[in-house]
Amino acid sequence: APLPDPHHPKNACPAALQMQIEVKALNQKLADEAEQEAGGDGDNRRRYMPIAIGVGINSGMCHVGNMGSEQRFDYSALGDDVNLASRLEGQSKTYGVDIIIGENTVRELDDDFAYIELDYIQVKGKTEPVRIYALMGETAYKDDPAFQKARKTTDALLTAYRARQWDKAEKQANALKKAYDPLSGLADLYLARITEYRIAPPPDDWDGSYIATSK
Repeated sequence: APLPDPHHPKNACPAALQMQIEVKALNQKLADEAEQEAGGDGDNRRRYMPIAIGVGINSGMCHVGNMGSEQRFDYSALGDDVNLASRLEGQSKTYGVDIIIGENTVRELDDDFAYIELDYIQVKGKTEPVRIYALMGETAYKDDPAFQKARKTTDALLTAYRARQWDKAEKQANALKKAYDPLSGLADLYLARITEYRIAPPPDDWDGSYIATSK
């Protein structure tokens, strides 16, 4: 918006990936500047505070345009699918990944992107769960043997977890943590859940979904 883009899901993903690349470059620039401004023994060095951002991507219908009144006026996007994108961004911290995409977006993608399923989650403010995915890279990343192994391990983890096979799920989570650092946070999250479910198992009608309690 304001121009129509029939390929918006496929354009949003590389844009998000490029944002993360630019943040890394900015952090390096800030670190270099802090180092250059070090004084004497270094006690007066400007504090380096790296920037970290999460990105949430979702596809769907929304209202876009100038909204508000004379007192408060803004060009914005509103709607349930916009709200879900915001919730996905918030969950990036929980799952330890940079970019989370919703299932509506995944349906519009092809083999040009590397993504891994994270969970089946009911985000705060919603009544139905959705499948969410971590966007890791484009074609070259997808063909990397380490990523392919991580995706296979994560799929096995989720299958065992949803089948209540806690020992098997724990084994896969530990394997993921050991072999693929970008998803170590995800592995820790499932290890914590498995510990909780062993003590207090989910109800008999559990569909494998998780209800988020935070935005």
